[in-house]
Formats: sequence, C-alpha cells, structure tokens
Amino acid sequence: MILTDREIQIALQTGVLKIEPRPKPDAVSSTSVDLTLGRDFAVWSSRPGMTICPGAKGFKYTDYIDLQEKRTGAHVLQPQSFVLGWTAERVQIPINSRLAARVEGKSSMARLGVGIHVTAPTIHSGFEGQVQLEIFNFGPNSIQLDEGMRICQLIFEQTLGTPEKGYAGLFIGQEADKLGA
Repeated sequence: MILTDREIQIALQTGVLKIEPRPKPDAVSSTSVDLTLGRDFAVWSSRPGMTICPGAKGFKYTDYIDLQEKRTGAHVLQPQSFVLGWTAERVQIPINSRLAARVEGKSSMARLGVGIHVTAPTIHSGFEGQVQLEIFNFGPNSIQLDEGMRICQLIFEQTLGTPEKGYAGLFIGQEADKLGA
C-alpha cells in the first residue's frame, strides 16, 4: 500500500519516518516526497582495458570510483555518461516503522533523457543515510546537475509486518563524504 500525502506528513510528524532537512510542504505530492541533489558526485575511473569483476572475493566498487567534490554545486553530465550522486537529505526509515520506499526519477528529468537510478530503486526498512543515485544521461544533450535541484522522489510503501532484521547491507549509513571510507 502506497502512502498518500496525509500519511507521509503524519509519519514525518510522529517520527515514524525521518527526513533531514525536513522537506518543504510543496515537496510532498499526493503519493511521494521530492528530494534534492546534494553537492557531491562520484565519477568512475576510466582506464583502457580495465575489467571490473564484481563477483570476486573482496570486491569493493569504491576501488573503481573517484570522489569529486563539486564546490560549485554543479556537474555537467555528458550524453551517454554515468555519475553517482547523493540526495542532500538524509533519510531514516526505522525498522519498526513498517515502511520501505522506492526512489524514482522526476518526469522533468526523464523527458531530458536522464535516468536517476539504474536498477536499484529499493530503500529498505532500517535504512539510514543519504540516498545514492545512479544517474545516466541517455539523451543527446549535456545536462547540468545543480546542487539543490529536485532530482528524485520517494514513494513510501507500508510493509506487511515488521522485518526481523533491518537493512544491513553495504550502504548502511551512507554519506557522500564517506565514500570509500
């Protein structure tokens, strides 16, 4: 069951769901909350002939990316290029909230050919941190990504029961400035 604006506001007010900084009222639509783009981007290292083997023992994707802090708060995404970004907001979905979420792109970005997540839309119960975005420019034009722009939306879903264990994966507590730490 997807939460509506009323249920999202109640969840934020009661602490069942936490988003910091708190979204402005116009960021909450009928069934989602808009989040904004943070200042940090991570760009894949590019080495001729490099092969990445994610199934290898001890694989860490952070060994293959360079974190580039954009002091200007902008990144120009070229056609057919990929960048990791983060939301400015920190999201916390407590395990006992009986909630999970999906991150989806904004239609305004999709109409420019920009995808906000490749195949990882799920934000599990127990997650805490900035939401990492897998941003790809499928379009023919360069797109400037500005810090603070509305970049994605979260759609909250009620789970059937409380999980025995919350999210404990690789990205727990993720922060853009702790990439590779």
